[in-house]
Amino acid sequence: MGGGVLHSYLVGLLIILGFIVFSLGAIVYVSAQGTITNPGPRRSLTALVYLRALLYLPELGWACLGAVWVSDDSQGCDPATVGAVIAAVVFSWIILLFTALGVVFVFDPMGSPHARPASMEPLGVRDLESSEGSQFLSTAHSVAVKVWESRLRLLCCCLPHDDSHRAAFSNIAQLVSGFFSDTDLVPSDIAAGLALLHQEQDKKEQSRDPDIIATHSPQDLESELEKAAHCMQFAAAAYGWPMYIYSNPLTGPCRLSKDCCKSRESEYDIVGGDHLGCHFSSILHSTGLHYRDFIHVSFHNQIYEIPFFVALDHKREAVLVAVRGTLSLRDVLTDLSAECENLPLEGVIGACYAHKGICQAAGYIYKKLVNDGILNQAFSIAPEYKLVITGHSLGGGTAALLAVMLKNSFPTLKCYAFSPPGGLVSKALADYTKDFVISVVLGKDLVPRLSLPNMEDLKRRILKIVSNCNKPKYRILLQGCWYELFGGEPDDFPTEMDNRREEELSQPLLGEESLIIRHSSSYQSLASDDSPAHTATHLPLFLPGRVLHITEEGPSRRSCFSRVRYRADWSSEMSFRSVLISPRMLTDHMPDVVLRALLSLTTERPFSLCPSMAAHNQHNPI
Repeated sequence: MGGGVLHSYLVGLLIILGFIVFSLGAIVYVSAQGTITNPGPRRSLTALVYLRALLYLPELGWACLGAVWVSDDSQGCDPATVGAVIAAVVFSWIILLFTALGVVFVFDPMGSPHARPASMEPLGVRDLESSEGSQFLSTAHSVAVKVWESRLRLLCCCLPHDDSHRAAFSNIAQLVSGFFSDTDLVPSDIAAGLALLHQEQDKKEQSRDPDIIATHSPQDLESELEKAAHCMQFAAAAYGWPMYIYSNPLTGPCRLSKDCCKSRESEYDIVGGDHLGCHFSSILHSTGLHYRDFIHVSFHNQIYEIPFFVALDHKREAVLVAVRGTLSLRDVLTDLSAECENLPLEGVIGACYAHKGICQAAGYIYKKLVNDGILNQAFSIAPEYKLVITGHSLGGGTAALLAVMLKNSFPTLKCYAFSPPGGLVSKALADYTKDFVISVVLGKDLVPRLSLPNMEDLKRRILKIVSNCNKPKYRILLQGCWYELFGGEPDDFPTEMDNRREEELSQPLLGEESLIIRHSSSYQSLASDDSPAHTATHLPLFLPGRVLHITEEGPSRRSCFSRVRYRADWSSEMSFRSVLISPRMLTDHMPDVVLRALLSLTTERPFSLCPSMAAHNQHNPI
């Protein structure tokens, strides 16, 4: 190509980009008009979106022309110009790729599956009362399930599509499509709702009375804290080299490099799925145990089959089983298989059921321990030792259910479950496990508060608070970001319905369109702030055993280098029946953060760094 053609290509590209920037600017401006439930000022947004979609055609064509030119012989052209064209072509293809992925994973091909109601009728009444409406909703739900199944298969394209994976995809698709089928909330609506909920919860927290906690002796609390801190080291070690490198970024790689890739033929009968030996080496460094102390180490990982190890803990005279938490896409599928599965037990009064995916993972480890004789081998070496089971996150939930399965065979066993999923066991099983399971929860950790009823309650609260707020979405998001980063007083956010009768909120036909697509039991009373139990459409699930809750003392916001002080109290599984919005809801779940909090409560090592940083904390009073 000559210089004139190249010049024309760049001019054409700039013109196309100019139109794209103009259309995006118009979309941003129009999107900022009105409120979440008053889309009237945003009527022209649909046309602007279609205009932007049409601009993808010349953008794609120009990207193809650029790719053809780059692939041809471009000798004789200015190298700087050639480099500029290559950069423009690569950038265009990256944008197109991310756009395509966004359409595949976010775009709803069904739109809003409801007909327009009559002006004086509640939303969806006529459709839902007619057989045609019911058939339409059933068809829409089936289509939604297929869409989510396709998304999951695409997202997990690297996994084998055998029967177990297909069944998991189907179950997860049913769950996710059902959760989002009765609302018309977009991701930015959810972000705005979470920002509003966080400030509302902070206002309530400033004025609420202290929680009622379970009563146990201080000696019992101190003893269990020491045991928990010891077991948490094994639960964190079960993650292998990724957690070891994350916790020791400066020294970890050097230590592991000395041991990885060495020939260990004698160890292959114990270590499975760890071809380079890095996982096992990190466990040795993290626990301080020797090779001879390990009975079985497995890093085999499939859906419903998670890694674990069995070792002799001579310090505590225990045969210790440590189960790894979520670290792979297969583990995520196990987490998301959140339906209930029966777990019948003799002598337990009440319904016994548990999280399906975690229950199957516990069953897999149970068969390995019992049928393969792993526990018999361990107790033949140390018959006087007791059985202790531990794990973090998914591993904590699996450890708790594994303890339930092994309780009759090992009456003295103990289980320490760190940050287990909240939607784990039924109330009858939660009460049954109080004698031998201790769940440790740090701060406002999200995972111990995750359950299907809690998520339905969170959706209901988001819908209520965004429906009531009369501020533009962009202002909510900007103020929410400022509040999360710099703190301050929570905003009152005046509502457009302060004078509306409370009973009218149960028919939330707000603004010109409702955020509710169809009637759902989740929204029988949007004006109520009760627990999710009153409208639960799913079986309630709880944390197992006694709950040891660790919280930070002092103000919720502090300097990164300020002193951190923790306190630990016995709590109840009923205290975790609502999701708390906080910047620490994810960091409080990290195993290294949980471990440092426990160590700071049981050791005398003063420090003043952020708990999210790889360092020790100071001694804190119980």
